[in-house]
Amino acid sequence: MTLYKKFWKWYEDNYTLNAGIAAGLFLIQIIHLIWLFGEVVWFKATGTPLFTLEGIWKPIIIFVDYTEIPAILSVSLVYINEIRKSHNVKSWLYLFFINSQWLHLFWITDEFVIQSLVTTEQTMLPLWLAWVAILIDYLELPVIVETMKKFVQSLKEDRAKEFLAKDLKEI
Repeated sequence: MTLYKKFWKWYEDNYTLNAGIAAGLFLIQIIHLIWLFGEVVWFKATGTPLFTLEGIWKPIIIFVDYTEIPAILSVSLVYINEIRKSHNVKSWLYLFFINSQWLHLFWITDEFVIQSLVTTEQTMLPLWLAWVAILIDYLELPVIVETMKKFVQSLKEDRAKEFLAKDLKEI
């Protein structure tokens, strides 16, 4: 059996765990989306943020933002696995949505978004690019919902029981 086949067999055998990790990491991103809306988007729309994160909350929101990296990787595997089994448009679309986050993480960063929309500092990049970054962030929402559905469905199918039974036999 090739390494590729071994990996996907392991992935399928442990699907509930893998989907659960992906969904859990992805749910953390909701904190980031709430911050983005409440402090940045609301400020741009009304001139006053709903809240401002200061002190210890700043590094926490930065940490939450960077948990997006393992979330992107783990959620990508969920959809690559779906595509591997059947090439459906929805899985390709969600894989695109989640991987568009790389553009936002490493090029159109939150710092640029804040600088463009909240402060009065001039940037070299156009203002509309900040809105593109926000749109990219919110493309996560349908993928978060769908990933949670996949996790819940695997629980309903008792895939976790199969995983635990297999592990208990090996002990």
